[in-house]
Amino acid sequence: MGYGQGAQTTHGIHQRLWARAFVVSQGSQIRTADEERAQSIEKITHEDASLAQEDTAQSWFRFLDFWSWSRESDETYGPATGQGIFDPDSSICFVSIDTCMTSDALPTRVLDRLDELLSSESDGTIPNLCQLGSLTISATHTHSGPAGFLQYALYQIQSMGFIPKVVDILVEGIAQALFKAHRHLKPGSILVSEGYLYGASINRSPTSYLKNPEKERDEYIKEGDTDKRMLQLVFECSTTNNPAETVAVDRQLVGVLNWFAVHPTSMNSTNQLISGDNKGYASYLMERKHNPLGMRMGDEDKHTFVAAFASTNLGDVSPNTAGPRCLDSGLSCEPGTSTCNGRNELCVAFGPGRDMFESTEIIGQKQFQKANELLDSALADRDRSRMASGLVRFRHAFVDMSHLNVTLESGDTVHTCPAAIGFGFAAGTIDGHGAFDFMQGSNSSNPFWNMVSAFLSAPSQAQIACQAPKPILLNTGYIHTPYDWDPNIVPISVFQINKLFILNVPGEFTTMAGRRLRKAVHTLVEVAGYEDARVTIAGLSNTYTHYITTREEYQGQRYEAASTLYGQYTLEAYIQEFTRLVNDLLEDRPTQSGPAPKDRVNQQISLLPDVEFDVIGAGRSYGSVAEDANDSYESNGGETVKVLFRSSNPRNNPKIQDTYLTVERLGDHGLWSVWLTDADWDTKFIWRGGWQYFGTSFAEIHWKIASDTPQGIYRICHFGTRRTLFGHTGEFFHKVPDSLGGSAGINLILAVSRLVFDLSDRIRRLFGHKHIHHFRDFHGCSSSFVVYDG
Repeated sequence: MGYGQGAQTTHGIHQRLWARAFVVSQGSQIRTADEERAQSIEKITHEDASLAQEDTAQSWFRFLDFWSWSRESDETYGPATGQGIFDPDSSICFVSIDTCMTSDALPTRVLDRLDELLSSESDGTIPNLCQLGSLTISATHTHSGPAGFLQYALYQIQSMGFIPKVVDILVEGIAQALFKAHRHLKPGSILVSEGYLYGASINRSPTSYLKNPEKERDEYIKEGDTDKRMLQLVFECSTTNNPAETVAVDRQLVGVLNWFAVHPTSMNSTNQLISGDNKGYASYLMERKHNPLGMRMGDEDKHTFVAAFASTNLGDVSPNTAGPRCLDSGLSCEPGTSTCNGRNELCVAFGPGRDMFESTEIIGQKQFQKANELLDSALADRDRSRMASGLVRFRHAFVDMSHLNVTLESGDTVHTCPAAIGFGFAAGTIDGHGAFDFMQGSNSSNPFWNMVSAFLSAPSQAQIACQAPKPILLNTGYIHTPYDWDPNIVPISVFQINKLFILNVPGEFTTMAGRRLRKAVHTLVEVAGYEDARVTIAGLSNTYTHYITTREEYQGQRYEAASTLYGQYTLEAYIQEFTRLVNDLLEDRPTQSGPAPKDRVNQQISLLPDVEFDVIGAGRSYGSVAEDANDSYESNGGETVKVLFRSSNPRNNPKIQDTYLTVERLGDHGLWSVWLTDADWDTKFIWRGGWQYFGTSFAEIHWKIASDTPQGIYRICHFGTRRTLFGHTGEFFHKVPDSLGGSAGINLILAVSRLVFDLSDRIRRLFGHKHIHHFRDFHGCSSSFVVYDG
């Protein structure tokens, strides 16, 4: 999900995807065993829960998973012990999730599920501190995640419609993360630090940026045309009841949350493995460094630290720092249109590495190193970096962006437009090209595509004038078949933690658009007496509305401007509405909100067939090895173990709190222990299956041996679940070689059989009959092999 390429269908896992939740509450009372004292302190907590989403198989196979790691504590001073009294109106809940975007179908479902967990798992002793207005779900914007969870048709084209299982897994993962955050509430403090990170980003639409006033650009001469600032919060918990009396030995470092502007598009559109991209890798490095045993399965109770590398105003910011060039000539692309000889698909930006995996490592490593540097500086000077205790509060509103009146600084009144997408959208970007003859920077339409667009919705003259100079390709605000194509009602919110203000925006602000929004809010809070206030933007929060550019950038109609849904005054509308929310916050008055968008999940169309059964070759067994490991490997950082297992469709089992693979090491007492899982960077789980295999599946597992891997005896194991037709343990056999799908005739019969069983099963369920499928777990391991020092 992200590039809109039909050929990008997922076939496995490179990185697990995670939800990382932070709850901050202004405690109203803290009691100790010896005394009661009224005290206003901040309660901070964290928890992480992985969302291993698998879009496995061909264009219509999707697989999802939720994996949660938690830690238990005997020293919880939160509501679970009855020692703290918390007010949901003085609490905020921030969740960073490794997905391309988020959906307005998620927040209410997450809150409902969180209520269930708190009621059942804690016997109602822990109150729900999260409300619709105080909950932000912010996507990192990885382009290698699941699809099918937004309730708007435009985002369902590549996923064969809506996929309910994706929504279920996202809701469960986010709710579990928030639940564990509630359980681990402790007295604590927040440290704040910031610094500049260079060499990790470029502006992918520099000609658009140059359309902004020179005087304004000169204000940011140190950073240039992308934001280089990383702002980071460091969370420390106290092991005593009173954080004011905490000494260094009583502090526990529990997490960091930071914002740095860069697209997670180091993994390009040819990637077919689930990945958190550069931000996911940065989180992985940080959590592996600060958790005692890294992130190994089986040591969940020792995972005491979580690191979220959240999104901000990354709209025009690329991680592909080598820049764009023409594939046919090696020369620079035409700068205004990002084309080569008029073709957008030939203009591609490249990362700093030799391939997309190395580029992901490099950009992720840079973010990790800066975050670790900021962490060290904050801990070294706590007096300077500690955020003083203060107010924790929020404001939230739903805004109809389709016809919003906006008052400009000049006093003129203008208005936004119903959503529409321009021709430049179809051209794509240097990070992921489009198709046909579309070009960025186009202010003119095409008669053929106008005719195609008119079949869906022909824009009125008023809409054309409102969206000008954007030539309208898709008039999405007016397309309601089979349901809405884009949101017109959007959520916005502001979080305040003392002098920190977090602006939760529902889209991708460009560099200068984000700077203008931050500056407008910073001016307000300074006038209100908040000296040295910090303002940050949490991008892609609570729904998705594409891009937000400045009015000047909008005139250029490159990709970001063509994707600015509500017309050229979109940014001014957001500044106006966020200003309204911040004023309400500062004046301590309620905020007026419009109606929430309609929940249309029950009306969604899903064209994704179920997996009906698995097939294996005669005489074979599930989990058996088709291609084994070598006898030995050198730990020089250049060798990769590859093992091929006979397997099943991984959609059969989401592997909750589990893994599809383990790399195991033989211990001194002859026992195998888990060394790595499919959550680790050095492993890959690749599923070979789909129509071209006609029901057969293979699991190809890779382990790239790191140079610091200790000598020893290892093996690779695979875990799966097969689906049977008749509930017995016998397999459905047909003659099939280990590398191909078998004879064409047999496989054609099997393919037709799958369709027949699918239709009959749907008919049975329609009339209330249970399906006849049964599931059987299996596993297998490779032969043992030696890893030795070179």
